[in-house]
Order: sequence, then structure tokens, then C-alpha cells
Amino acid sequence: MSTQTLSPAYVRSDMLPAAAPPHRQEGAISWLRDNLFSGWFNSLLTLLGLAIIWSLVSHFWPWFAHSVWNANSLAECRQIIAEKWGDGANGACFAVIRVRWHQYIFGFYPRAEYWRPILTMGLLFVAIAPVLFSVNASIRRWVLAGAGLLCMVLLAVTASPDWSVVLVWLLFAAALLLAEYAPGRLLIVTVFYPVLAVWLLWGGSPWYPFMLLMGFAVGYGVSALVPRGMSAATGIVVTVLWWVFRAAPVAGLVTQILPLSLPAIQSSVFGGFLLSVVIGVSAIALSLPLGILLALARQSNMFIIYSLAVVFIEFIRGVPLITLLFVALVLLKYFLPPGTNFDLILRVIIMVTLFAAAYMAEVIRGGLAALPRGQYEAADSLGLNYWQAQRLIILPQALKISIPGIVGTFIGVFKDTTLVGLINLYDPLKGISDVVRSEFAWKGIYWEPFIFTGTIFFVICFSMSRYSMYLERRLSREHR
Repeated sequence: MSTQTLSPAYVRSDMLPAAAPPHRQEGAISWLRDNLFSGWFNSLLTLLGLAIIWSLVSHFWPWFAHSVWNANSLAECRQIIAEKWGDGANGACFAVIRVRWHQYIFGFYPRAEYWRPILTMGLLFVAIAPVLFSVNASIRRWVLAGAGLLCMVLLAVTASPDWSVVLVWLLFAAALLLAEYAPGRLLIVTVFYPVLAVWLLWGGSPWYPFMLLMGFAVGYGVSALVPRGMSAATGIVVTVLWWVFRAAPVAGLVTQILPLSLPAIQSSVFGGFLLSVVIGVSAIALSLPLGILLALARQSNMFIIYSLAVVFIEFIRGVPLITLLFVALVLLKYFLPPGTNFDLILRVIIMVTLFAAAYMAEVIRGGLAALPRGQYEAADSLGLNYWQAQRLIILPQALKISIPGIVGTFIGVFKDTTLVGLINLYDPLKGISDVVRSEFAWKGIYWEPFIFTGTIFFVICFSMSRYSMYLERRLSREHR
């Protein structure tokens, strides 16, 4: 009896011939094939997109190509375009930017004091460097060097005093040395930056804003002396009492001993990107901690705290920002004692902060809800109390998840600062543009100011977006 061995159908009985090597998997050709021409539908969309881009470029390019940068009026711009490109030619008149750029940047701030907002901007980068770039020395070095170079250029363009150039050079040289060898020391600038910024921008004596900052130190010191259960409430009460009753007298006493002051600047002269940055940076810095507290309050088991948080968040989110700005302009002063001089910019900062905090609370609440229940149980198993668990385990993970939403809220807040033009403040988009157009020489100018301000807004917002992407990559732990 003979046996026959059968080969399975999936087993090959002969060798395959040698095949050609695979196509190169990198380079421009591979990128185009994978991203633009991966199929007939994607190829069709790519060609359609190129056609649209070509149509837009061919339509608007002559307007940009015929632009004029050196003229003193719109009529002179049109005359130069007609002489150079012929009758009927159109072109941009960017000469208005060359002539009035300082108003778009500084508003009506006195030109002799331009060094003060420039120095404030430079110190802002020094203050945020140890916070935003604490673990990357290379990026921190480039940020400080770029900020110092930008300040030097602005001081030179605005014909600032020579001593201000030397001062900025020395400050940034010291900041670079500290960032290289003792980056933790830069946190001193971070702590005192609010006082320095207020003093440099508004002038007067620096001791009153310094005493406001000292209120936090006094409140923290007193809270450390009372039992743990009452420390937070005691610290808040002491801080408020210091601000109301002791800050002004102590500031006056210190002013008599050390009469240090700068020429006072009224808030009515603030405008342009100086105004937008002041409101935007203040609202961004204040809305994040307030939003965290509101998000935690909305998840609280205490009915009163939960209800107040829900009412506040839903009310603020249900009201347009422009309504809150009109409240800051008209109604807020009626709730203050008669004769109280409450600065309009400060009122706007408060309202924009409250508006941004409500949206920030919902973004952070989404991050808290995304955490698995096991994280809370793990914190309980370690014996941590509520605030320790939030600080060490819950909030670091929730904030990492919420980074895109947080930065998106920051970008929205910064762009919304242009709405202050509707309450008689000189924002860069409408307020300053209306002032420029009111002059007969530039009457009829339209697109050029929008392009200039839009470009600066894009650079700032795009920088924030790129930083958020960098932060997400740095905090990613999924594949480590």
C-alpha cells in the first residue's frame, strides 16, 4: 500500500523570481505622491486647489506688486502708481504704515516715553522664559536673544534715549547669563513683573502697586500661622484687608522715604497693539487660575459652591463679550462709591478676565472629566487630601489634556481685544484706523491698515499655537 504526500495549497513549491527594488520612501517625489496625489480623488482636489490659488494670486498680485511705501498721502500714492504703471493701474498704499506705524503700535503714548512700553515688552519675555521654557535651555536662549534684539531695533527706530539702549542691553545680557547658569533666579523677574509693568506703563510711584503685591505675601504669612482648616480663608481676608486699609498708607510712607517716580501717563492715551497686549496678557494670566477654581467648583459636592459656579459660568457664557464691555463702560461705576476713579482699562481687564475664565472653566472641566476614575481612587489610596490630590495627580493630567482648548481660548481672548474699539478705546483694528482715516491725507485708505494689523495678529496667534504644539510634544508620555 502506497502513501501519497499532499502539499497544502498555501505552501509554495517554487521560488519567486527576483523583483525590482521598492520605490524610494522619502524625498519630494514621495511626499507629493503620499500627500497630494495618493489617488484620483486627491489628485483632482489638488489640481482644483492649485487652480483656486493661482486665480487668487493672479488677481491680487498686481495690487501688491504696484504697492507704494514712500509717500505722504493717498493722492501722492495714486500719482506715483499712475506715473509708474500707467493710468488705471491699482496698487497698495503701504506708505500709510510707514508714516503712522507708531500709532498702530503705541497709540497716543508720548513719543518721548516709547522706551517704557518697549522695556515692558522685553521684560515680559524675561518673565515668561523660566515658566514656559523651563526645561529647554536652547529655546529659552533664543527667545531671550530674539526679544533683546527686537527691543534694540525698536529703540533705535523710535529714536529713544541712548541710555535706554544701554539699559536694555545690560538687562538682557544679565538675563541671558542667568538663563544659562541660574535659570531659577529669573523667577524673581516673573514675581515682580506685574509691579514693574504697571509702573513703567502708567508711571507715578512704584510703591502702591508694590504694596498690592505685598498683600499676597502678608496673607500667605498670616495663613501659615493659623490652623490648616482656616488657613485659606484667613489668608484671603487678610490680603483684602491689607489692600483696603494698609496698602495706600504704607505706600505713601515709603514714597516719602524713597521718592522714586516716573512721569504719569493717562489711560486715555493707550491704544494700538500696546492696548491689545496689555488687556490680552492680563486677561490670559488671570483667567487661567480663575478658570481652574471655577472648574473645580463646578465638580464640587457642596451644593452652594456648585450652584454658584454653574450660575456664573452659564451666565457669562450666555452673554456676548460686547455686553460685558458696555457694562464696564457704563454700569460698573454705578456700583462704586461716589467720586471713585476706577480706570476704564482696569474695568475692561476685569470683564474680559471673567469672560475668558468662564470658557476656561469648561475647557478644564472637560480635561477633568476625561481622566479615569482610577486616578481619583489612586490619590485617595495614597492618603492625600483634596488639594494635594488636585495639585499632584489630577490637575497636571487634566491640564495636559486641555492644552489645545486652553491655548485656543487664549487666542480667542487676544483677538477679542479688538472689540474695545466699540467702547471708545483705540484698538489697532478699528480705533487707530478711524483716527488715521480722519486725516485728509489718508482719507479713503482701507485695506492696508487691515493687512498690517492682521499680519501682526497672525504672527502672535500663530506663535501661541506653535508653542502649544511644542508643549504637547514635550508632555507626551504615551510612547516613552
